Amino acid sequence: MHNKKSGIPFMERKSIKNNLKKIFVLDTSVILYNHNAINEFDDNDVAIPITVLEELDNFKKGNDTKNFEAREFIRFLDSISGSQSITNWRRLNGPTKGKFRVVMNEQSKKDSRGVFGEDKPDHRILNAALKLKEDHPERKVILVTKDINLRLKAKSLNIQSEDFETGKIKDITSLYTGKSVLTGIDNSIIDNLYAQGFCSLQELNIEKPCPNQYFILKGDRTSALGYYNPVTNRIERVEKRAVSRIMPRNAEQVFALHAILNPEVRLVTLQGVAGTGKTLLALAGAWEQRRSFKQIYLARPIVPLSNKDIGYLPGDITSKINPYMEPLWDNLKFIQNQFGEQDKEYKRISDAVENEKLMITPLAYIRGRSISNVIFIVDEAQNLTPHEVKTIITRAGENTKIIFTGDIYQIDTPYLDSQSNGLSVLIDRLKQSNIYAHIRLEKGERSELANLANDLL
Repeated sequence: MHNKKSGIPFMERKSIKNNLKKIFVLDTSVILYNHNAINEFDDNDVAIPITVLEELDNFKKGNDTKNFEAREFIRFLDSISGSQSITNWRRLNGPTKGKFRVVMNEQSKKDSRGVFGEDKPDHRILNAALKLKEDHPERKVILVTKDINLRLKAKSLNIQSEDFETGKIKDITSLYTGKSVLTGIDNSIIDNLYAQGFCSLQELNIEKPCPNQYFILKGDRTSALGYYNPVTNRIERVEKRAVSRIMPRNAEQVFALHAILNPEVRLVTLQGVAGTGKTLLALAGAWEQRRSFKQIYLARPIVPLSNKDIGYLPGDITSKINPYMEPLWDNLKFIQNQFGEQDKEYKRISDAVENEKLMITPLAYIRGRSISNVIFIVDEAQNLTPHEVKTIITRAGENTKIIFTGDIYQIDTPYLDSQSNGLSVLIDRLKQSNIYAHIRLEKGERSELANLANDLL
């Protein structure tokens, strides 16, 4: 079969098309997720619709991470464009990189604005991809976006569309849990663990555990809890203990408190569904160690309804943010109520809040501040990007401990999912570090009713 215009056999033309470099069209959401995304497509070419630059212009002011990403991308484009036009194909930095250009002409033969009945940025971006397909029929044009709805619209127009996969965890079902259950353990080994406080890896037939990995050891008549100490290279016993009068109710909660209280561990992640006690355990453990740190910060990202800025809400700044901070105050009050009002510990908690020894605040208010000599709890960390998590950790100074808590399946931001959020990436990447510990909390302890909802609804 031949093409009359080109004279090239069909199969040969197909092979040539497959060998040609692809053209990836980047949506605004990809750049706000990672300003360096333009460099992540090997030797393929990257196109930026002019509408994306217009949208980035609206994001360049502000203190959120998305504002930082917008500014960094604009600076990057400026640095590599020099005095030349960026509307023509230009080489990206590096000999193995492809080319890039800004697509000015978003007028395609098939107008997505007419198809979907509205002139909006997403539809103009779709038109840019359609125009590139018309101009380069021999090449594969792929729209890359974190916006699921935009991917669906693209596919309805016969535009190949993909999520931005760089840094994304491929198999979330195998994400590190932080613990293992070992059955059939000889009772004498468990007895020795209780007697001397440790046992060897060889005794338990464990080859390469992760640092600070936890173990539930079960014999036919007894059981024990332990963890792998990377310093001593042995399994050491973990004891159940109450902290701030909060008694752990299951093995995972025992492990969580052990990780939080372990002075050798500087970074802890707690992952689990609602009601498993993540925030409560983190706060109780932090309060127990208050004398070892100058301050306790408890923060969470604000994800407003309908993704509108909190400036839309009525009242002063305190009134705007209080609804988002209430779950944190609830956990603090729960710990405080373990003591009577006349108890010294009850008053110490009130004094700590009043004197800002213990601060509950939106995460945005922490950015840019020094977090030396601080125990820092970041709640709802699944709503952070990997870059945001990295930014928080890299600000840690001397004598700082950071605890991230969250549920990777309860994400409130539109461009993150269980595989790409900062908490998942953190758990996956740091599991081999000696100063890191993780535990996945699985059993809800809030109430029988809450457990019923988690299991069946």
